[in-house]
Amino acid sequence: MTPSVTVLETGLLTTVQDSGRPGRAALGVGRSGACDLTSYRLANRLVGNAGNAAALEVTYGGLRLRADGDVVVVTTGARCAGTTPHNAPLRLRSGEVLELGPPASGLRTYLAVRGGFAVDEVLGSCATDVLSGLGPPVVTTGTVLTVGPSEHPHPGVDVAPVADPAAGDVTVRVTPGPRRDWFSDEAWASMVEQPWTVTSESNRVGLRLEGEALARERTGELPSEGLVRGALQVPASGQPVLFLADHPVTGGYPVIGYVDDVDVDRCGQLRPGQRLLLRDAQVRGGPPRGR
Repeated sequence: MTPSVTVLETGLLTTVQDSGRPGRAALGVGRSGACDLTSYRLANRLVGNAGNAAALEVTYGGLRLRADGDVVVVTTGARCAGTTPHNAPLRLRSGEVLELGPPASGLRTYLAVRGGFAVDEVLGSCATDVLSGLGPPVVTTGTVLTVGPSEHPHPGVDVAPVADPAAGDVTVRVTPGPRRDWFSDEAWASMVEQPWTVTSESNRVGLRLEGEALARERTGELPSEGLVRGALQVPASGQPVLFLADHPVTGGYPVIGYVDDVDVDRCGQLRPGQRLLLRDAQVRGGPPRGR
């Protein structure tokens, strides 16, 4: 009998994710995929999956699931409360229940199962895009997820020595964007010198940031332009939006800068109320890339 897992509780939001749908923006299809690609990829490596195997992205814990058949699972990203080992494979026997409590730091936890979840692809990906509605539906109570076959050797790693997401301020690198000239040098300096607070209006689409508003030098209308993950768009309010995995394909507000792609993974772990420090990547002695 093919093993599966049954979802008993979902928490705030649980979705199926992989590395997304790159290269389809010209068709109006965004990439989507895991918000924290580094943690997602680590989860698959720890159970010997292919790099693009479908996993679960769990927002702020709360997931309960039952193994229907023996399975090997692992969690990465935000370390959830409970008895489940983190960054370490765990064998669940048939009938056993895995519970993820709220994490002490970070926001998103990735749960991979050896063999991956056998979910139908949409346009070449199993990622759930909450903005466009593409991909599998959001996971609900009672969802049954079939486990795919194991095609790769088990890596034999007991635990990955990876730091938990930061609970305090997070510093990332930012480079000028295509509409940097819509803002004065003073506005740029304000952006890279002040702390920005993540608001409760943030989600998989992007982080809404709150701080001293960035004033434009140009106030005209801007035709819609292409957007990518990590773009810092500044709407009329002057409060930037940092786009994450489910960002729109185009937007009509000026993009003042881009956060380094590796750093966007860390931004995907930020909670409302945390502070984000944007630092000019062109300034020598700036923050290092990545974790």
